[in-house]
Amino acid sequence: MNRKTPRGLVSYILLAALIIIIMVVGLRGLMQPEEELNYSDIISHFDNLEVSEFSLNLGSGALEYKLRGDDTVYKYKVPNVGLFYNELFGEENDFEGGSYRAAYNEKYPESPLVYNPIPASDSSIWLNLIPTILMIGVMVFLAISMTRSISSAGRISSVGKANVKVDGGNDKHKVTFDDVAGADEEKAELQEIVELLKDPGKYQQIGAKIPKGVLLVGPPGNGKTLLAKAVAGEAGVPFFSISGSDFLELYVGVGAARVRDLFDQAKKSAPSIIFIDEIDAVGRRRGAGLGGGHDEREQTLNQLLVEMDGFDINESVIVMAATNRRDVLDPALLRPGRFDRQVYVNYPDIAGREAILKVHSKNKPLAPDVDLKQVAAATVGFTGADLANLINEAALMAVKRNRKAITMEDLNDASIKVIAGPEKKSRVVLPEEKRLTAYHEAGHAVCHYYCPTQDKVSEVSIIPRGAAGGYTMALPEHDKSYVSKTEMNENIVVLLGGRAAEKLILDDISTGASNDIERATDTARSMVTRYGFSDKLGPVVYGHDDNEVFLGRDYNSSKTYSEVIASEIDSEMRAIIHSAYDRAQEILADHKEQLTRVAEYLIVHEKINGEQFEQLMKGENPDSEAAEPKAEPKEDGAVIAPEVKDEPEQGE
Repeated sequence: MNRKTPRGLVSYILLAALIIIIMVVGLRGLMQPEEELNYSDIISHFDNLEVSEFSLNLGSGALEYKLRGDDTVYKYKVPNVGLFYNELFGEENDFEGGSYRAAYNEKYPESPLVYNPIPASDSSIWLNLIPTILMIGVMVFLAISMTRSISSAGRISSVGKANVKVDGGNDKHKVTFDDVAGADEEKAELQEIVELLKDPGKYQQIGAKIPKGVLLVGPPGNGKTLLAKAVAGEAGVPFFSISGSDFLELYVGVGAARVRDLFDQAKKSAPSIIFIDEIDAVGRRRGAGLGGGHDEREQTLNQLLVEMDGFDINESVIVMAATNRRDVLDPALLRPGRFDRQVYVNYPDIAGREAILKVHSKNKPLAPDVDLKQVAAATVGFTGADLANLINEAALMAVKRNRKAITMEDLNDASIKVIAGPEKKSRVVLPEEKRLTAYHEAGHAVCHYYCPTQDKVSEVSIIPRGAAGGYTMALPEHDKSYVSKTEMNENIVVLLGGRAAEKLILDDISTGASNDIERATDTARSMVTRYGFSDKLGPVVYGHDDNEVFLGRDYNSSKTYSEVIASEIDSEMRAIIHSAYDRAQEILADHKEQLTRVAEYLIVHEKINGEQFEQLMKGENPDSEAAEPKAEPKEDGAVIAPEVKDEPEQGE
């Protein structure tokens, strides 16, 4: 396994090795016998010809000698053998003690000098060199590290600089409104900003001021960032883009410094646009911190507020920002004078989805049978990002199937894959589980059929996809702006249809309906607490929307209703769910023959489309139109409905 060792770990290892070496050298010194003489005394003994015999290890420097007329053995560790010999015998000495021996023997001929040189071994030489080499290596490494630190001083000094991306506004690949589809109203709202940037004098003549900021609000994936780039591209002005999280840093005060630097850069290039993506990372409501201490985010927000509408006027600099959590933003940031306009970028309608599909399929070959309008009609609730992913998945499927163009079958399969996940045909399903899944999904489908407000069934499958053992999909006939009480009640009926079918046919229930029950419960709670659909509790909102959690705001907030009301809410929810479950049981009991027909057909074929389902409900035999083999679904696309499907149990 090829892993890179962190540089910091290497430093720690080398430092530890150096400490160990120093400790070993120190211990070796402590283990040496206590020395009675110092180095100058030893040199004096030799200079005065007092040494009668001595031995010297030429490698380790261990010296042992006796003085004339004294049997005491003196021991000493010579720190530098070469220097020792040079001082005593001269640099030309051959390390045999010749000069000293001649002088001593001449003075004391009756008792010649005894000299025992011990040659230096290779191991002893390296043993003495290793500490020196390691110490030099550590010093070199530290020096290199310091050099790199000095070379990166620019980065340290630029920590207060904004990490901003700049588009010149005149690039060849600039984004314009032509590249943005499905947002005609939003583009019309922003077109005025473009005109202000192109010709500000026309508006200043009448006393109109350039808006300080435009806040793009909406669900993720609907093109807020793309719209901001298109405004810059249309106006032909520099575009400074930065993420809200880029302002925040470990060091205190860095965020405010980066805000100042960002606006300074934009002023130098005015007229220009500053775009802050995910502004909720830095613009959250002040005073919502749970710790009660200093919050660097608040200091950054304060500086942003001052730059946008403080004592310093930023002429011809427009701030655009995007967020999908407007509820957590500070009120001072949202007031006119800072963000003068708020443009809601919502999910595209059917015309918008068709335009988005055309944009993303522009450079992809499409087969003659592809009808993007039909695909757009079937993808209710898809964002622009979802549609781009849908086209890409269809292209990947076409390549996998060795096709030269994307067909309608590829788009249908891709839409189901995006919604429910890939098929898991290799999963082993026991016959009893297959039968249970077939009746469960047939229960959903039959309840769909007999609930007038529900969309038509477009496909039913018992092939596992993702975490689901099967699915029932319905094709919305049109975009919906609202949901009625009857529709939500019938939506719960459909959700509970699978469990009711299990109980009716198998006289047992399973865990397969857990997600259905969860969604039914959420729908019933919303009907009671958010939409005022309860006759007993009336048109009153109870509590907050749990889908938008903001801990700093919600931590200390208490319930807006009493325990008695809470009990009544639970009672009303149970009443709604029990009523829907009873109706689901009634529908399936009255049409048990159709339920059995659909389920048994599913057991054999595993998947049926909308047309086949309609034939089964009418008592007709769809086998003549579903001639594809179960194991070879690629050979005939008749099983796949010609429309892209959406989930039927959304409720909203």
